Amino acid sequence: MGAYILRRLLLIIPTLLGIMVINFALTQFVPGGPIEQIIAQVQGQGDVFEGISGGGDAGAASDGGGGDSGYSGARGLPPEFIASLEKEFGFDKPPLERFVNMIWNYMRLDFGESYFRSISVIDLIVEKMPVSITLGLWSTLIAYVISIPLGISKAVRDGTSFDTWTSAVIIVAYAIPGFLFAILLLVLFAGGSYWQIFPLRGLVSDNWATLSWGAKIADYFWHITLPVVASTISAFATLTLLTKNSFLDEIKKHYVMTARAKGLTERRVLYGHVFRNAMLIVIAGFPAVFIGVFFGGSLIIETIFSLDGLGRLGFESAVARDYPVVFGTLFIFGLIGLVVGILSDMMYVLVDPRIDFEKREG
Repeated sequence: MGAYILRRLLLIIPTLLGIMVINFALTQFVPGGPIEQIIAQVQGQGDVFEGISGGGDAGAASDGGGGDSGYSGARGLPPEFIASLEKEFGFDKPPLERFVNMIWNYMRLDFGESYFRSISVIDLIVEKMPVSITLGLWSTLIAYVISIPLGISKAVRDGTSFDTWTSAVIIVAYAIPGFLFAILLLVLFAGGSYWQIFPLRGLVSDNWATLSWGAKIADYFWHITLPVVASTISAFATLTLLTKNSFLDEIKKHYVMTARAKGLTERRVLYGHVFRNAMLIVIAGFPAVFIGVFFGGSLIIETIFSLDGLGRLGFESAVARDYPVVFGTLFIFGLIGLVVGILSDMMYVLVDPRIDFEKREG
């Protein structure tokens, strides 16, 4: 197992490098970079350019001196202003040199500073992380708590009316998009048209710092109820069906019939023999499910419920072409995803020591 983990760890390097190369290359062809955005913001503010290059230079540039800068909307701007922007953002260097410098900095855990927020990328991620971890962790835990017993009950009662109507509910839940379910929850329970039971936005109340510890915990759960329910719906449906199918596969095997022939009770057969084998794929997949919920639905859920988390951060950074944040988060999350893949394999071995990935590779 040690050799297998070492190979997987070494494979992270070329995989992560490939992810960064592809995304960095794509950004070279995307219009509307940070320089164009700053140009659009200051365009028409003549006094800004007078402070940079003087009124005479700005006037000369307005006659056509700044028209060949290569940036959309830059006609009439001083070349010195454009050059200073390129130097500030590092665009005065060739793309290959910029990419090599970026990777070298990342290897030293230096992810730079946001173009437009005056804060380091790491500090920005740490600031937004609690919201996304809250959604991902609670949604995954609740999905497992509901899905495992429900999936076992469906497997035991396969073909009964209970199995039929619960399957119908699960299919409907899986078919409903997360954002639509979130809007429905807001309309019903957050003062949309019916009941004002839960708050409309935010992770805690404005006076949270002044509350007692008990009141803080209650306020926290009061705020996260609707976002967590909205982000749980799809994971709950998938896990329930996965649990049911896993149990059905195990129940039909010969060792189950042998255990029943020995006179063991159905409960002893189910939880003493079937459970461990059937839950292998479900339990071992916990890290992957958490990452899926953590990354998958965070953007829409955070936007609808006005939660300032990593989903909104990534979206706003991509729109603003805040490349240090975009590439920094991409590198960190890509690394997390690859490490989680290794953790999932280790979970398989922990749950069932009979699994040997090294022999399977051989």
